[in-house]
Amino acid sequence: MTYCVAMRVDSGLVFLSDSRTNAGVDQVSTFRKMTVFENPGDRMMVLMTAGNLAISQSVRQIISERAGEDGRSIWTVQSMYEAAQIVGDAVRAVYERDAKALREFGIDFNVSIIFGGQIGGERCRLFQVYAAGNFIESHNENIYFQIGEAKYGKPIIDRVLTSATPLNEAAKCALVSMDSTLRSNISCGFPLDLLIYETDKLAVSRFVNIDEKNQYFQMIRNTWGQQLKRIFEGIADPVWNAAPDVEASAQAVSSGRAQPLRVAPPSGVAAPQAQPAPLQTLAQQHPDRQQH
Repeated sequence: MTYCVAMRVDSGLVFLSDSRTNAGVDQVSTFRKMTVFENPGDRMMVLMTAGNLAISQSVRQIISERAGEDGRSIWTVQSMYEAAQIVGDAVRAVYERDAKALREFGIDFNVSIIFGGQIGGERCRLFQVYAAGNFIESHNENIYFQIGEAKYGKPIIDRVLTSATPLNEAAKCALVSMDSTLRSNISCGFPLDLLIYETDKLAVSRFVNIDEKNQYFQMIRNTWGQQLKRIFEGIADPVWNAAPDVEASAQAVSSGRAQPLRVAPPSGVAAPQAQPAPLQTLAQQHPDRQQH
């Protein structure tokens, strides 16, 4: 499995992917999930994949090499929308070639893709491509996409990221999101690929390959955990069955009026007998014996 996240903010794009591929608990491999298609000064595009590795690699190879009958390719189209269409067409081509054979072996056709970048003077654009070859585009209502093990790293992005977030802060948010995923899911792992693209650069702005010894990522991991614990401990504990004078307090969880939904035991089920009183010690029964 894997985790990839891409963010589109006003100042550019952030892409982050892990590189672990699992074929079982005792067979862990490393394959990079991020591919860059770059012709500096003309276009910069990033492809990230999750799902069946053989399908993903086939799709990437077709995108890299194939041109349509009219000469259209990812290197010649004039918009990111057309480039996303080429990615979708490549997914369909692999499906037509391999899906039947995979199905005969009980294997689903499983691939998810994030594709984004900038061509010429067009704005930065970001797409998510599905296994059917269709895709959606990121707009202001949703400025990021995730594929793979997305659930662990989603909450921090939803709380922090906006279109006005600076690129460095967006990169930090992506790394915290990845750290949350690595902590909760063993199927994702190092090394990580982090790419930053500044609008109108038409070339990769910054790129780093992060392993488990990377000092900044270790700082993120330790600081984030410590700060979360400190904030958690600073939140007041709930007050149960609060008195009327504190019912309006943020700490009051229940005033005692609510009752849970209970199921009565069947008529044939006897109520437990009262617990017998604890046995007294010999000294308690016969205090006068303490004198002997």
